[in-house]
Amino acid sequence: MASLGKITAVSSLWSTAPVGGPPQGPYLNAAALLETVMGPRPLLAACLELERAGGRVRREKWGPRLLDLDLLLYGDAVIDAPGLRVPHPRMTERRFVLAPLAEVWPDVVVPGHGPVGDLLGSVADQQAEVVEGPVWAARSLPPRGGVPERSEGEGGMSPRS
Repeated sequence: MASLGKITAVSSLWSTAPVGGPPQGPYLNAAALLETVMGPRPLLAACLELERAGGRVRREKWGPRLLDLDLLLYGDAVIDAPGLRVPHPRMTERRFVLAPLAEVWPDVVVPGHGPVGDLLGSVADQQAEVVEGPVWAARSLPPRGGVPERSEGEGGMSPRS
């Protein structure tokens, strides 16, 4: 991901049950903030290429996968184009998206939906638990772009404008 721009924040690693699709084990979820000069469509294309390079094969909707990178937000842009919808169309319904996002960008307002903290309250009944703090990223991400030092308590990608 560091090749796409500068990673400015990475959330904790969250474990959640899958949503939809065939029976499968729990997923690990996280969110990252990225400062980038890439436009939204090239950024999404680069994310899809990273998925392919990471071994992802798309066999069925919501099926098991090794890697899934979503473009959740692109600043405060609203985009509704073939193959690209921002904000991500189901992000406001999923705690596994909102909880990591709230860690890395607690003051974000999701265009057309409201503050992430308010949205998180509406999915509080969905189970999600932190399995490791943001230090996981220091072991997993390449050093270029870096992961900033953060205090404890601070989930796709969300470029800030």
